[in-house]
Amino acid sequence: MRVGLFIPCYIDQFYPRVGIATLRLLEHFCPGQVEFPTSQICCGQPMANSGCVSDARPAAERFVATFRPYDYIVAPSGSCVSMVRHHYHGLVADEAALAEVQAKTFELCEFLTDVLQIEPPAGRFPHRVGMHQSCHGLRDLRLGKSSELNVAPFNKVERLLSKLDGIEYTQPDRADECCGFGGSFAVYEEAVSCMMGRDRISDHQRAGAEVLTAGDMSCLMHLDGLIRRERRPLRVLHVAEVLVEGMGIGGA
Repeated sequence: MRVGLFIPCYIDQFYPRVGIATLRLLEHFCPGQVEFPTSQICCGQPMANSGCVSDARPAAERFVATFRPYDYIVAPSGSCVSMVRHHYHGLVADEAALAEVQAKTFELCEFLTDVLQIEPPAGRFPHRVGMHQSCHGLRDLRLGKSSELNVAPFNKVERLLSKLDGIEYTQPDRADECCGFGGSFAVYEEAVSCMMGRDRISDHQRAGAEVLTAGDMSCLMHLDGLIRRERRPLRVLHVAEVLVEGMGIGGA
């Protein structure tokens, strides 16, 4: 099995520790099978979301060409995976190649639970953890139950962390509310975006969270900026970092 690791551009530039944690996690469960293709670039989501379709097209073509040789493509980002799986139509000329790549592109937690079907790993993480449900992961990829669905509760991210000794999930009042990031929305509607982010952080703080985690570092980037500026006592970690720290398989 060849696993192609896709690291989103904002993680590469601002949070390389998350990329390293993701690599260590995949190497732990897929030893000798993980590769990082150096020809990879941005998936094109920022351009597509801004309406610049012609600028997004070369990025989408490059993604498909780069990752088509792999058996699986894994990324620590629900939003980037959602872009590839649900929003590449019309951007890639070779529709057969696109369909092939879309079918084997997975978010990290989704890959571990649905493809590798691992049991939740043992470890220790004695903290009160607030789980942020990113919109793309929750509603596009169905990584958990959203409030509008009348189905039995499930959460793939929480399940992965469930065997870490000492972990305690806190319960915010609005479990799946948007953080307000939304990519370029945070630039064009800065005041609204920041207000939404502060509401999200306050909800988690009222619930008693010590650590805020998610499967999307883009959401956490937005929330972490507000947390640091306002000196709030919350530690922000991607779920890959929580697993690596809890399992003791190397610092991120």
